[in-house]
Amino acid sequence: MQLKHQLIGSKNSPTILFLHGFMGSKKDWVPIVAEFCHDYRCLTIDLPGHGESVSFHQQANFSMGSTAKAIIALLRRLQISKCGLVGYSMGGRLALYLTIFYPAYFTKVVLESASPGLKTEPERKNRREKDHQLALQLEQTDFEAFLNKWYNLPLFQTLKSHPRFEEMIKRRQMNQPHLLAKSLREMGTGEQPLLWEKVKQNKIPLLLVVGEKDAKFRAIANEMVETCPAAQRSIIPGCGHNTHFENTDEFVKCCFGFFRQDLPGKQDSQNYT
Repeated sequence: MQLKHQLIGSKNSPTILFLHGFMGSKKDWVPIVAEFCHDYRCLTIDLPGHGESVSFHQQANFSMGSTAKAIIALLRRLQISKCGLVGYSMGGRLALYLTIFYPAYFTKVVLESASPGLKTEPERKNRREKDHQLALQLEQTDFEAFLNKWYNLPLFQTLKSHPRFEEMIKRRQMNQPHLLAKSLREMGTGEQPLLWEKVKQNKIPLLLVVGEKDAKFRAIANEMVETCPAAQRSIIPGCGHNTHFENTDEFVKCCFGFFRQDLPGKQDSQNYT
């Protein structure tokens, strides 16, 4: 499984890999990459069933484990032995999986609005059932109606007032609903491996970025910080779930401060908590 990707920046600069969320694409990171590419080489990927990564056979495996292997294969093909990592929501869950199971490849990791998984089997079963229902809606109903319903979820209430919200919706409409359905069934939260215990043993520096108005993921980030000594938290003011879209400037400032300590002559002592 080869993933469509874009690589921007000098080969001599440290690399950062960016992973988008559900229904997103590598294009979601364009404003972020524009800020980072002067100091970093930026690698953006279309995850399976998203953006331009849509040419797979229907039997292709979209699971988190299979997707992680495809990403590692891409890094090897591009001769990237180590890089920073940024993941949002679904991409954040995948980024955490990569951090835990392929730690040799990653120097520092930003997890935006991400979780180590649901803790109990009843929770996971319930979420799988909900994801399968959403997948059916994607396959059987009008895609525009699905998007309207999706972004009416409480998680995205602050997002809808953003001046570029309609622009984002147009990008979402470029996806293929049946492949998004497959992604939900195979890499949804209910299918995610439980990573809470493994997070405790993680030694790679983690920055957990959450929106001020996203109470659910603020609580998850707080628990992760208590669980993992290598983790720290940053709250983006005035934002809900999608902080990099809602407040790009603050997200860039926060992440660049975290990564810049690895750049010669640009170390600082910023505290992200």
